[in-house]
Amino acid sequence: MLLNDDGENDIFYRASWRASKEYLVAQHSIQKHAVGDEPTILVVDDDKDFRDSLGGLFNSVGLKVKLFASATELLEGELLSDVASCLVLDVRLPGFSGLAFQAELSKMNASIPIIFMTGHGDIPMSVKAMKAGAVDFLTKPFREQDMLDAVAIALERDRARRKTERHLIDLKARLERLSQREREVLALVTTGLKNKQIAFQLGVAEITVKAHRGQVMQKMGAQSLADLVKMAEALGIKSPRY
Repeated sequence: MLLNDDGENDIFYRASWRASKEYLVAQHSIQKHAVGDEPTILVVDDDKDFRDSLGGLFNSVGLKVKLFASATELLEGELLSDVASCLVLDVRLPGFSGLAFQAELSKMNASIPIIFMTGHGDIPMSVKAMKAGAVDFLTKPFREQDMLDAVAIALERDRARRKTERHLIDLKARLERLSQREREVLALVTTGLKNKQIAFQLGVAEITVKAHRGQVMQKMGAQSLADLVKMAEALGIKSPRY
């Protein structure tokens, strides 16, 4: 059961719901234009009426929804690796429980933000879910606004993860263009060593180090030493030992 925002705080909750809805609609539009794909919400709940109710809520803010009656049913499909997405997951399910499914996804290295729902939640269960990376843990019945807020956070987290992963893939591709000597210079330059010190460690002329350093900056697309240091950190590059 979803709760509409009634009662003495009606005006506040309706305003908050509208704000959440407007945010999700705006983010949906930005995401769709940016990558050509719609963010998708995966809902897993064995209660058909409740599942359909959530589907209607997400459709009302322009989000694509896929509904599943069990974790097994979801596993038979795809986890939408190409689009921003999140998983709205009931804790008590036939077969895989929600928490067990969360652990299974972790083993599969399937990184998807999870919002848990339960009608019988307790503090230890919610703590376990949150420690394992869940975005939120909502007890049924919950307000529509609370679910929309959680979904907005989850989608933003997934977009940020995907952006970071794309950036790392790009950096690795740039690194592949470097020669072995240029990689050695990269590792030493980003530790703060001067060209003269690097030349001494590598047993080459300082002018050679300058040439390699210029090639490294160009191939890596770095505008400054600070940029290059950030790239090296992201790639996990450490200074070689001589």
